[in-house]
Amino acid sequence: MSMDFTKALGVHPDALKLRAERTKILASNIANENTPGFQARDIDFTATLRQTQADETGGLALDTGSADPMYRLPYHAAQDGNTVELGVEQAEFAQNAADFQTSLTFLGMKFRGLAKAINGQ
Repeated sequence: MSMDFTKALGVHPDALKLRAERTKILASNIANENTPGFQARDIDFTATLRQTQADETGGLALDTGSADPMYRLPYHAAQDGNTVELGVEQAEFAQNAADFQTSLTFLGMKFRGLAKAINGQ
């Protein structure tokens, strides 16, 4: 009897992939804080995850280019055209890191539960 791990693990593997991609985007924003004309970008995590879950192939939507990062609207625009606001980006990065850790914790709990079921405990 085979086990379908995609059903057993739920949404968490896709969520981790998406959080990792969002981390790259937010890190790029922070790295380009002083680049004139750089436009801060982000992704809509919830919408992209829904799209990924609805996709029959189960692949991450960002891999196909169908969920492009959106530009972030600044609260206070800079004169050089740069839309990165360091405080906003750092807060988003920290929240994303906490959410990543939460998904890892849930995934770890799922694996422990599967191991107990396999061992008959």
